[in-house]
Amino acid sequence: MTAQDRRVGAQQIADDMRALIESGDLKPGDRLPLTRELVARYGVTGETVRQAIIKLKTANLVVSRQGSGVYVKATQALVYRPQSEFRKKPPNVDVFTNLLNSEGRDGSQTIEMDTLVPDEAVRKRLQLAEGEPVALRRRTSFIDDQPFATDDSYVVLSLVDGSEWMTEGSVERGTNQVLAELGHELVEALDEIYVRAPRPAEIERLALDPKNPTPVAELISTAHDRDGKPIQVTINILPSDKHVIVYERRRPTETTEA
Repeated sequence: MTAQDRRVGAQQIADDMRALIESGDLKPGDRLPLTRELVARYGVTGETVRQAIIKLKTANLVVSRQGSGVYVKATQALVYRPQSEFRKKPPNVDVFTNLLNSEGRDGSQTIEMDTLVPDEAVRKRLQLAEGEPVALRRRTSFIDDQPFATDDSYVVLSLVDGSEWMTEGSVERGTNQVLAELGHELVEALDEIYVRAPRPAEIERLALDPKNPTPVAELISTAHDRDGKPIQVTINILPSDKHVIVYERRRPTETTEA
């Protein structure tokens, strides 16, 4: 069998397995046929089957279990609604907890504080002078003890220095409420979404497979106060196999258009 034959064989096996997964004949948690079964079925080598499995892993459809086989991924995507940030939520519940509650799921997060001079992208979005420092809240969210997303928020240091926004760990009523109490209620945001391969630091932080890392969505949200001043830049890194980003749109009223 030539190299071209092996590539065609691997693609055919991958396509057939994908069709079984998408049709529901192979359900989340089901084991794929063993290598020897696929070798016999398709008349190919074990290496060709291995290449087919790599294609399925790259497509985030399957996962290997040591000594057990290859299984259809059973990840339940978290529905992420950026517009919920400005909606009312129960008292003393932060945005992440409110999101989990709305999905009926349990999770946790780690939050670390830092101060630094931001990169050019954050500096421009916050309209800061060169060298002006920011405070950074670096969050990592976990569901079922697995890292699910990262969420890093940047605010000019002079605004929040000495405030509860700088607290290590969770602020129960939410840091957006703290900003409101400091005179900068967040009322609108500009969201940018980029879909790309994860960077090395993101692969490590999110415990992604370094050989076949899942693509991520980078959601950059620049939040403004009532005066239109940019107050906070939040960068979310969302693995594509664990999240669905849902936006709601509404036709503007005549008053809004005016």
